Amino acid sequence: MLSLLAPAKINWFIFIPGKRDDGYHEIRSLMQLVDLSDRLTFESADSLSLDSDCPIPAAENIVWKAALLLKEHTGTEKGARITLKKTIPSEAGLGGGSSDAAATLLGLDRLWGLGLPRETLLRLGARLGSDVPFFLGPPCSLVSGRGEQASPVGLKKPLDLLLVKPSFGVSTGWAYRSLARFSRLTKAEENIKLFIRALKDGELDRLEGLGENDLEAGVLSAYPEISRIKAALRKQGALYARMSGSGSAVFGIFPDGRTARSAAASMGWWCMTAKTVCGA
Repeated sequence: MLSLLAPAKINWFIFIPGKRDDGYHEIRSLMQLVDLSDRLTFESADSLSLDSDCPIPAAENIVWKAALLLKEHTGTEKGARITLKKTIPSEAGLGGGSSDAAATLLGLDRLWGLGLPRETLLRLGARLGSDVPFFLGPPCSLVSGRGEQASPVGLKKPLDLLLVKPSFGVSTGWAYRSLARFSRLTKAEENIKLFIRALKDGELDRLEGLGENDLEAGVLSAYPEISRIKAALRKQGALYARMSGSGSAVFGIFPDGRTARSAAASMGWWCMTAKTVCGA
């Protein structure tokens, strides 16, 4: 039996300069893994099956779709019994589904002894979702294109954060359709450089004026509770607070774990302390 963790991610910022000819939005985003994870186990079997505590039907689960795509691409007749245990909330902007898909590609590649090149896994991942390739690479990357292009960013110090999610989720498609404005690319590129430099230098108090999430305005107009979460995080000492991805989860960066745990005790929403993941 093989067991893999599928970690969540945060988007430090999302700049959206415009829409592409293929209908997708062009993005610039700094994404980083955090140590909140789903768990997938893979066991050899005669046929393919999925046992999940996720409420959606197995045939609609991206884990199932990833397994079928891998079988189709390789032509393997091998099967697997896949078990998915969810911890990352859905429709939160934390990448749980994409991370599960990436872990499925990696897990079945190992279980079935396929030995596929990383480039092949990345191509298959991009067919499953724009964020999936990120989860097949380093823990922190600057992503571009529709999200499938990733350039590693070396951050060495784990940071303490608090993830907060209201009782509702936000559909990614709806969030993009509700986009209020596009970024000015020149300013966005300059802010990206300054943001990453401030992160590397540990100057967290500089981040708020440099990072934006262009999806926030449209989402907040329909879900003002997210604004209240951001305000609550700042009141409790967050140095930086931002909606992750398309929402509805918000993360706050705190000076240390004690302050983050203290903030968690005062929140009236689902929340969990975590740390960013660093490394090569």
